[in-house]
Amino acid sequence: MTDRAPLSRKLSAIAESATLKVDAKAKALKAEGKAVISYAAGEPDFPTPEFVVDAATEALRDPANFRYTPASGLPALREAIAAKTLRDSGLDVPASRVVVTNGGKQAVYQAFQAVVNPGDEVLLPAPYWTTYPEAIRLADGVPVEVFAGADQDYKVTVEQLEAARTDRTTVLVFVSPSNPTGSVYTPEETKAIGEWALAHGIWVISDEIYQNLTYEGARAVSIVEAVPELAEQTLLLNGVAKTYAMTGWRVGWMVGPADAIALVANLQSHLSSNVNNIAQRAALTALSGPQIEAEKMRTAFDRRRRLIVDELSMIPGVEVPNPLGAFYVYPDVRGLLGREWAGRTPTTTLELADLILDEAEVAVVPGEAFGPSGYLRLSYALGDDQLLEGVRRLQRLFA
Repeated sequence: MTDRAPLSRKLSAIAESATLKVDAKAKALKAEGKAVISYAAGEPDFPTPEFVVDAATEALRDPANFRYTPASGLPALREAIAAKTLRDSGLDVPASRVVVTNGGKQAVYQAFQAVVNPGDEVLLPAPYWTTYPEAIRLADGVPVEVFAGADQDYKVTVEQLEAARTDRTTVLVFVSPSNPTGSVYTPEETKAIGEWALAHGIWVISDEIYQNLTYEGARAVSIVEAVPELAEQTLLLNGVAKTYAMTGWRVGWMVGPADAIALVANLQSHLSSNVNNIAQRAALTALSGPQIEAEKMRTAFDRRRRLIVDELSMIPGVEVPNPLGAFYVYPDVRGLLGREWAGRTPTTTLELADLILDEAEVAVVPGEAFGPSGYLRLSYALGDDQLLEGVRRLQRLFA
């Protein structure tokens, strides 16, 4: 009997999402009765605003929503996304240059598929979201990490990017505010990077999913607002998940030049067709309705941000840059490595995260998921009481 043909080598090489893996482990331990506090998932703990849910309920009563709709998205939602893009990213685009996707992750996947050719090098500032390198490889590209540490507030410079550029460099990933660090590039830093990319004809994939979650007066200036000429070589990615506590609704989008959007729309017509119509109607209401609930959530995140930074900073050996966006803190914990804690001596943050989960019943994501070892990501998108209790457990463990 002939052996079965092998499975896909490309898919077999993909690493599991580290954030989802840690979150699943934490949930499994909770199900066993463990008092685990998880900082793993980047998911707001708030309910989706009621008026958004009401819109979805109303949409269920319209039989038109039970049929196929345009693969690129409902026209009304694409118009609302274009309006938001002008309002928040400073880019005036027609709805025809918008594609609605099944969450931000599909937008990420399709963006790389659209602009990466086999062997192309993609500059990937690190720390980075764990999905980016896998999506690059799925497009047959080569991720090239450019690391910026806590001393740089985790933000790369033009000089670093230029040092990493080769004649095979075709794409730059730009994320502000950042997952996992919460760092926000200043308008001047954003402009400098945009002008560099423009000068070298490099595509920019700019993930703006945390665009509306900034603090202390900071504003995440879009790279196409900082450098308007860059719009013809930039794909903007966004969605309703983080701002409106709609992670499970799975509505994201991409905005870009007409030729790239045409490729993406064609791909999506074969890959998934239209996004769930009920979710699209809910997203339309979220974007076009009152923003009071979204602002309340942002205010709560800001309070939690200040709390977790203050409390983590009390642990000797932990350096905590002040994040000005998203809902993550990314402490440098190299000062905890190579020392004995609870009878164990972790030498990597993979080992440190395991120790923390075992000894303190606290779930954090190790830096290896986002780049070099030596760091931990903690999401503060969880209730105030749990947030404080979890950090107090860490304080006791590392006292």
